[in-house]
Amino acid sequence: AGLRRANSVQASRPAPASMQSPAPPQPGQPGPLGGSRPSPGPVGRFPDQRPEVAPSDPGYTGTTAPPREERTGGVGGYSAAGSREDRVGHPPGPYPQASAAAPQPAVAPARQPPPPEEEEEEANSYDSDEATTLGALEFSLLYDQDNSSLQCTIIKAKGLKPMDSNGLADPYVKLHLLPGASKSNKLRTKTLRNTRNPIWNETLVYHGITDEDMQRKTLRISVCDEDKFGHNEFIGETRFSLKKLKPNQRKNFNICLERVIPMKRAGTTGSARGMALYEEEQVERIGDTEERGKILVSLMYSTQQGGLIVGIIRCVHLAAMDANGYSDPFVKLWLKPDMGKKAKHKTQIKKKTLNPEFNEEFFYDIKHSDLAKKSLDISVWDYDIGKSNDYIGGCQLGISAKGERLKHWYECLKNKDKKIERWHQLQNENHVSSD
Repeated sequence: AGLRRANSVQASRPAPASMQSPAPPQPGQPGPLGGSRPSPGPVGRFPDQRPEVAPSDPGYTGTTAPPREERTGGVGGYSAAGSREDRVGHPPGPYPQASAAAPQPAVAPARQPPPPEEEEEEANSYDSDEATTLGALEFSLLYDQDNSSLQCTIIKAKGLKPMDSNGLADPYVKLHLLPGASKSNKLRTKTLRNTRNPIWNETLVYHGITDEDMQRKTLRISVCDEDKFGHNEFIGETRFSLKKLKPNQRKNFNICLERVIPMKRAGTTGSARGMALYEEEQVERIGDTEERGKILVSLMYSTQQGGLIVGIIRCVHLAAMDANGYSDPFVKLWLKPDMGKKAKHKTQIKKKTLNPEFNEEFFYDIKHSDLAKKSLDISVWDYDIGKSNDYIGGCQLGISAKGERLKHWYECLKNKDKKIERWHQLQNENHVSSD
């Protein structure tokens, strides 16, 4: 009998489920069979292999089944597929007849080790170990609602990752409002040389930030290393959703930088992260086409001078029209319907900028009662030598306008001798020649 049992066990080696198959046909059998009942899992996984074992020895069931199970389960070497479950399901050692309740305490410790390995592996794939070595950044944000500005004070960084051969770095901080055309809304601090603990204490200001912008935009803050001879290198970044900021309340931050690969190199990253960056780039492209920029305009009807004073203060986040990624913007005004040459005015041209500051005022000699019939056409242009100028965007103020544009015009008519400033979104509307 012993020889037959050994032969039978050897014959069953290739079949992973063989040790379990005799157990189900004997539900009424007491004693040893109880030991095999808690782990019927592998049998369910390989139902097609049951018949291979049964015909090998018709009388080989009942009390002889547990030793076969014990030898395969206890040794754990006969079945590669089932070995892990067998090891967990049955405690090692010569106790095949233990009751179903007895192995339970042993099962819990046996199952504990695998999860930490998986967690550790997952954590490593997200560069969690690097996050602590990139350094920390201290900064503060303030949304000045009255002046429509976002003030970003970059205070200092600590323990930045060494980027140069001397074990130091030449760090600077770059700000970018997402979504939006990249060059027009990027701001940066000065570069500090040979330090891993730079102190900037520098305030960078975004003008023309409205409540609507605060609800939908995210500020990306990147720390980079300036390289005189090669490409500037990315150290780490953080992102902050502006809707979490309360108006007119300064919020201080001290955060660890995260390693997110810059957008331009999306192709070299893992597929999931690369996809996220691709989507972000798509958002930015949409921003490029939709967002032509904003203009800050002041209106005042002067009773003393008997006319309308229009102030063109500044533009922000203009669309880039030149190959160098900038524009040479100027603003053109036209009070319509036509009043002849007196109806048109132009500002000076500001070279190579997407955030020009004009601070120019223009006067229209017109009766207050006539203003209700007029509309003011404002257009922003990119100056080009020797060819026609490029249209960047425009807006029209007047009684026939809508939203903020109508409101601004109405407030001007209602409040004589009071200067009223408003930001207006530039749009790619129908326009006339810039000449």
